[in-house]
Formats: sequence, structure tokens, C-alpha cells
Amino acid sequence: MNPLGVHALVFAGGTTPAEIDLMVAETKKAGFDLLELSLHDSPNLDVDSARASLEAAGLGIVCSRGLAFDADVSSDDPAVVERGAKLLHDSLDITHRLGGRHFTGALYSALGKYGRPLSSAGRANVVTVLKDLSAEAAKLDMTLGLEICNRYETNVINTAAQALDLADDIGADNVVIHLDTYHMNIEEDDFVRPVHLVGDRLGYVHIGENHRGYLGSGHLDFTSFFHALADIGYSGPITFESFSSAVVSPTLSNDLAVWRNLWNDGPALAAHSNAYLKTMIEGTRAGA
Repeated sequence: MNPLGVHALVFAGGTTPAEIDLMVAETKKAGFDLLELSLHDSPNLDVDSARASLEAAGLGIVCSRGLAFDADVSSDDPAVVERGAKLLHDSLDITHRLGGRHFTGALYSALGKYGRPLSSAGRANVVTVLKDLSAEAAKLDMTLGLEICNRYETNVINTAAQALDLADDIGADNVVIHLDTYHMNIEEDDFVRPVHLVGDRLGYVHIGENHRGYLGSGHLDFTSFFHALADIGYSGPITFESFSSAVVSPTLSNDLAVWRNLWNDGPALAAHSNAYLKTMIEGTRAGA
């Protein structure tokens, strides 16, 4: 079965040692194999303590992040691009020090609504920075994921086809595509063709409902999506991602427009999502 993960914001909004211990304990209790940790709160993260907690629980770690408008590698401003590149390199280093081998997210832009299309110069800056980052990651035996986000969170890549074009221009074998059902619901025609298009370049998957609440409580066609994953023989991580105003990050909740309560009990949500994902995967294989 695919390694199953859960986003840390299901349990806590920051990355203090106490919050990390809580995330790790609840991730393990819910039956997941890995924890996905956003690095937006990385200045408060005790990397050595977090790694020890993860290793004691036998959990894997994946790190993710987007950038900020004043540290954006898709900018036309060299100083802004430089700050974004530093954030990415620092985040890659943190991921490696935590014991992770995969760093993913909107590594190519800020998380937020842009007021104009991406410029050709901005796109060239993305390619240059991510070429350098992928080379550094390769030395550490790590992969980079290009998470495809919707038009309200980035103007760089919104579809699988755009992500493949960007990955081709970066030209590194350790750059993989990251599909997210929440974003696909907004931008793609369906849940099957993008999976088939990406094929063996798919390296990471986010499962989230159309409203980012309980799986199965929205309108998304997860059955088609999981059948498409089976079609391409996807064996990589599948991570549940959900946000509610019940758990607030000092920065990320605002970036993602998490304004309302979709759930109150993170551990109960996690247990439900783990069972849901396992049922989907097993059901898809049984019907293959």
C-alpha cells in the first residue's frame, strides 16, 4: 500500500517542541506512515528535537512550503528572487536535517492571489532558481515536488500540463509532480486525464475535499482519482490535507484563507481520513 501521510495542521498550528510531539503522537495513533510539516514556522522549529521525536515514533517526514511576496522567486526583482532562493535552500536543508528526502509545495511562487499574469522574466527566474535547488537536492539524494495550486494561490502553474512544462525546463530527474485534488477540482477538466498525463513523473499526492473538510462530505469524485492512480501504478505517498479555523497557524492559515470551522477534533478527523484512504486504495485494487 502507498505510504499514507497527514498534514501537521490537522493537529497544531506551530512547530514548537510541544506541538511537534503532539503532531507525531497523533499521526502515529491515527495509523499514518508519515507527517507532512509546513516550514512556514521554521524559525520556531527545533530540528534536532523534532527529528528525535519522529525517529522514536518510526514516522517518515515530508516538508512543504510556499514563498512570500517579499521572497518570491517568480518576481522580476532580483533582490526579491534572492530572498526567495535563500528560503528554499534553507528549507531544503531543514528537510534534510529532519531526515526527509522529499521537499514539496509551491516552491516557485508566493502563496496568494497575484494581480497580474506571470512575466517571462519571472518564469525564467523560477527555472534558474529551481535548477540550482534541484542540483543541491540531488547531492543529498532528495527530490523536489512541484505542487500544482489554483489560480487564487499562484500565477505560475495551475494545471498538470503547465507543471510538466516547468519541470521539463528545469530538466532535473529529481523534480517530480505533486497533484492535489483540492486544486484539481478548481483547475482541471476531470480527475483522470491529469493523472494519466503526469504518469510516472507523479511523485506526491494531496487528498483534500472541495471544502477541505472531512473526506466524503463534499462532492469530489475520489473513486475516479484512485482508479487513475492505479492505472499508472502510482506507489508513492498519499497525504491527507485539511484545514479548519479550529487549528490556526500564525502565517499559513491566512495565506490559505482558512476562515471557517470545517471540523473541531483533529485526531478524530485524522482517524477518519486514514480509514477512508485505506478503504479507497483497497477497494480500487480489489476492483482492478
